[in-house]
Amino acid sequence: MKLLQGKTAIITGASRGIGKGIAEIFAKNGANIAFTYSSSVESAQALEKELNELGIKAKGYQSDASDFNEAQTFVDAVLEDFETVDILINNAGITKDNLLMRMTEEDFDKVIDVNLKSVFNMTKAIQKTFLKQRSGSIINMSSVVGVKGNAGQTNYAASKAGVIGFSKSVALELGSRNIRCNVIAPGFIETEMTAKLNEDVVKGWRDGIPLKRGGSTEDVANACLFFASDMSAFVTGQVLNVCGGMLT
Repeated sequence: MKLLQGKTAIITGASRGIGKGIAEIFAKNGANIAFTYSSSVESAQALEKELNELGIKAKGYQSDASDFNEAQTFVDAVLEDFETVDILINNAGITKDNLLMRMTEEDFDKVIDVNLKSVFNMTKAIQKTFLKQRSGSIINMSSVVGVKGNAGQTNYAASKAGVIGFSKSVALELGSRNIRCNVIAPGFIETEMTAKLNEDVVKGWRDGIPLKRGGSTEDVANACLFFASDMSAFVTGQVLNVCGGMLT
């Protein structure tokens, strides 16, 4: 059984990493996919082709979710191309790590804009559609760092903690219209980005995780699948830590 048959999902920042993993799992479960990317044109085209070959409709859009007007323009374009949207996944995110004493104002502002303001922009842009159809599932990507903090990541932790507070408030505001809003907080997930890290560093991370391994993009995507599908019809305002037991 395909859990998302006939549904349409928007996924921001999906040309690689976790976003790409979500797009693939969703497409395999019957969802049409509209996704954004910032600069990786070739990766985006390759993903679009791969998803369409699974028999669903997929299209990539070069769009900056941290820009209020661009987010609205993007959602308008998706509604024109797909006619409907059922699921929004706010996945776009960046890091600019540094100790507070060395962090610039620009590095703080940029991370807040991309990781937190984009969630406001996209939710605001899709809200009218979800209200009109009296249904919708919003899934926002936070991080275990947003739950417990991390030295050298004050900007990232603040943005990801903000996502949690925003999501819980949206769940309360929109619940009466059958619109759900939940949060995924991934732990150490092995992607193209982590592949560049020193092997000893990665081993140190793995050893500190009760399940003794890093997570895969599929682990995160499966959690998103639960929140996007009717299996979680009575679940809203929740934070699911996908972290192998790092947070217990």
